[in-house]
Amino acid sequence: MQTINQYNFNNQKVLVRVDFNVPLNSDFQITDDSRIQATIPTIKKILNDGGACILMSHLGRPKVGPTDKFSLKHIVDRLTLLSGAKVFFAEDCIGEKAEKLSKALKPGEILLLENLRFHKEEEKGDIQFAEKLSKLGDFYVNDAFGTAHRAHASTSVIAQFFNNKKCFGFVMSQEIENAKKILDNPQRPFTAIVGGAKVSDKLLIIENLLNIADTIIVGGGMAYTFAKAMGGKIGTSLCQDERMPLTLEIIKKAKEKGVKLLLPEDSKIADKFSNDAQSAFANNNEIPDGFMGLDIGPKAIEAFCKEINLSKTVLWNGPMGVFEMPNFEAGTKAVANAVAKIADNGGFSLIGGGDSAAAIHQFGLANKVSYVSTGGGALLEYFEGKVLPGIQAIEENTSTI
Repeated sequence: MQTINQYNFNNQKVLVRVDFNVPLNSDFQITDDSRIQATIPTIKKILNDGGACILMSHLGRPKVGPTDKFSLKHIVDRLTLLSGAKVFFAEDCIGEKAEKLSKALKPGEILLLENLRFHKEEEKGDIQFAEKLSKLGDFYVNDAFGTAHRAHASTSVIAQFFNNKKCFGFVMSQEIENAKKILDNPQRPFTAIVGGAKVSDKLLIIENLLNIADTIIVGGGMAYTFAKAMGGKIGTSLCQDERMPLTLEIIKKAKEKGVKLLLPEDSKIADKFSNDAQSAFANNNEIPDGFMGLDIGPKAIEAFCKEINLSKTVLWNGPMGVFEMPNFEAGTKAVANAVAKIADNGGFSLIGGGDSAAAIHQFGLANKVSYVSTGGGALLEYFEGKVLPGIQAIEENTSTI
């Protein structure tokens, strides 16, 4: 694997694909800068070598070209603070002005380009757009794992213009290394915890995990599709009826492969989707009409945590309930606390991005687990066994040093 540590960037203009897709409030203030912080070691390595950084990223999902709401100019002050370097801003990511700013950039300085997605060519993977971007740097570094599953111009197409002058940044290399710890040779017992709202989002990952996990724990809204498929009454709980045959197939495969599949025995139910709803506890196959499951119940919490405590490797992707509501956070919080103990006992715990990462941060446990992924969809696809374009583009045609 070609990583940033294998190169010296003295007097190099390094074009770095970062993931600065951070949340902004109504005043355009950053509410969570963890994605920027994650990329700082890569940036500082380049600057400390005597190189200059040209950073490119997307922000949000702009639909009609340049929009102030999605401008990366809102990132400049925080980037300056975190990097300790002088940061220039290009009002477009391609063109004469961007090229002029890049050419004038001195060692130790940073140029942040405007939102890539202000150009439709970015998401289309347009080769001419990628070539225009490539003119801004001498060397290409991909450090945006969160977009590694997209065959966009800046994440995969651009790499062909750099021959052997391309590599992974620290975020990308750490993501791949930590994922491989689970995929290639996990310490056992290995437990995968899969949650979230829709079973359709996680079917492929569950099927792939059946080949490597000892136990698979299923929680969150997706568990009610399993419950209904097995003949249970789930009230108005979330359910994807069309996926019920596939859940039964998963149950069958788990038995055939000797994988323990743990489903919630009970739930905390509510009469409406609200923190202030009337709530109670019920067995998962006996939820009354007019009630929906919004969290796992105490029996499920006990069973899940007991299994996690016996594990040496844990992958967690997806919450156990609507943890954003304080009255329905108990299940996710209990699982988070159990997972946080794994590393202390010599095991390995990987939090799989998205809502799981949000939960582990919310409960103040991010420093207790082995690794928190910055990629939600990218990590899911990696565990589904798919080839990620952003990884493939670096690994192809790159000679070993």
